[in-house]
Amino acid sequence: MSMERGSFAARHDFDALPLSPDVDVRRAKFSEIAALSQLAHRLVPGVRIGATELAKYFAFDPESILTFSRKGNLVGGMAFLFLNDRGHDALLLDEICLTAPETRYLASAKEDVSAIYIWAIAATGRGVAGLGKAAAHLRQLRFRNADCYAQPSTVAGRDIMKATGFEPVPSFQPDLWCYERPWHRQPTRMPSAIIQARSFADARY
Repeated sequence: MSMERGSFAARHDFDALPLSPDVDVRRAKFSEIAALSQLAHRLVPGVRIGATELAKYFAFDPESILTFSRKGNLVGGMAFLFLNDRGHDALLLDEICLTAPETRYLASAKEDVSAIYIWAIAATGRGVAGLGKAAAHLRQLRFRNADCYAQPSTVAGRDIMKATGFEPVPSFQPDLWCYERPWHRQPTRMPSAIIQARSFADARY
């Protein structure tokens, strides 16, 4: 994952990030896949997936790709892999090809989402402010029981991980970070932001 610009000077729990009115966040449209692919190739080091492959995963799960726009202009996007139990295990054991994951590891509409892998974040300028609404997307009933995982590929991406409550986790997958949802934590670790996070559980935008 990568961010081109923008900083998180203050630490905010991922589930308590503000919902910025400046950036619109919504599910991608098929017609936007090519532009999102180009944006990812420009901003995220090592991205190899092309528009055709991205469209395949989008067709499998249209909720897996979000667009960030400001004043009608595309300023970013975010892609996820919604993993089932098999996929969750494969992620921790480094048995999944994250550049071309097999769909048997992805949760179907009939399966529980066991883990969310943040495949890519690509945003320019103020697009980073869209993260709050992206987090709200992941608080829908289908996703809220799944912890989030990511592998930062840039210094800026690593800074965002640190600023939003992600921590490195032991796994066979190199440099894997995890964000544990507030409602999964022990009471002594639960931040006051949980009240705010839960109030956004059914946020729509």
